[in-house]
Amino acid sequence: MKLGCWSLGICVALGAWATFPARADVSVGAVLPLTGASASIGEDQRRGIELAVAKINAQGGVLGQKLQVRIEDSGGTANTALDAARKLATVERVPLVLGEFSSSVTIPVGQFLVRQGDVHINIGSSSQQVRKIGAGSFSAIGLDDLSARFAAQDVYDRKLRRVALIAPNNGYGQGIAAEFRKRFEALGGTIVSTVLYTEGQSTYRRELEQASRAQPDGYVYSAYGQEAATLNRQAFEMRLNQQPWYGIYLTMCTSDTPAQIAQGQIGLEVAALGTSAAAYAADYRAAYHEAPRSAFGSYAYDATMLSAAAINRAQSADPAKVRAALAASQPYTGVTGTIAFDADGQRTVQPYEKVLYRQSVVAR
Repeated sequence: MKLGCWSLGICVALGAWATFPARADVSVGAVLPLTGASASIGEDQRRGIELAVAKINAQGGVLGQKLQVRIEDSGGTANTALDAARKLATVERVPLVLGEFSSSVTIPVGQFLVRQGDVHINIGSSSQQVRKIGAGSFSAIGLDDLSARFAAQDVYDRKLRRVALIAPNNGYGQGIAAEFRKRFEALGGTIVSTVLYTEGQSTYRRELEQASRAQPDGYVYSAYGQEAATLNRQAFEMRLNQQPWYGIYLTMCTSDTPAQIAQGQIGLEVAALGTSAAAYAADYRAAYHEAPRSAFGSYAYDATMLSAAAINRAQSADPAKVRAALAASQPYTGVTGTIAFDADGQRTVQPYEKVLYRQSVVAR
């Protein structure tokens, strides 16, 4: 079964870092998009988890035992993700699950888990609807009110006043589009066109023609890996890249796009600015012989570290005790900066970085 293979795969991969018993004494779960449109990001998240588990177990593990993260593939769809979460919660009986990436997948997964009485940690979704998942759900990453404010100011500071906005027609895309519009218009900018595209299409020429019709100063977009690759390739073919392209979460927007097409795009990225960020990047290169594929692996890493710390603080893997430990936790300083939760379990401060695509995403 595909899901079982991914779960087994992470156990085998973790064996390269530490020696595990056939079944670890303390297990948590993760639901990641290891296949589908965001598979590149999902693999980066998996690697972040793997690196965290290696460090945790090298430092003594959890409750004196080895930690294991049992990973299931969401396929990038809500139904598959729910099946995966159900398996983790009711068959594997893990107390805590990390995941997912797309807000339209994370939200139903989180809702299911908190209804079960388990703990959920969001490691990649930013829709403000995540805040409404309920008690027992926490976010290691900031939501769209924070990213849209940063992006709107950055775009405006670059003297772009009339922009077209492109995003997926789902919970995340609708939210980021509305929030960016509100922030950008408050600064004095104008959204000349808003295009919310249907996911999974083989072509987006009609949507690109619609966005370009008003002759914007530039394009502000946010799109998942493989769909972003189609958008970027067709925009390149239509010569729309003659105008600036600004990607909200640029590593996500360009993860599957050839370098010659993405070249010159600008944007924002969730930042890995913590004191251990350089060490994380070095460990990643040593393990995988390449730079981190995106910023999102580092958030999966921090969430895994937070999970282990909460279980140790609770002195138990009981979900209710772990939830209480997370809610009462002091600010944690990790790869992605300082993580502190508000009353809804959401990250209060999120660092962002202004970035540019130059063969890869780099700081500008």
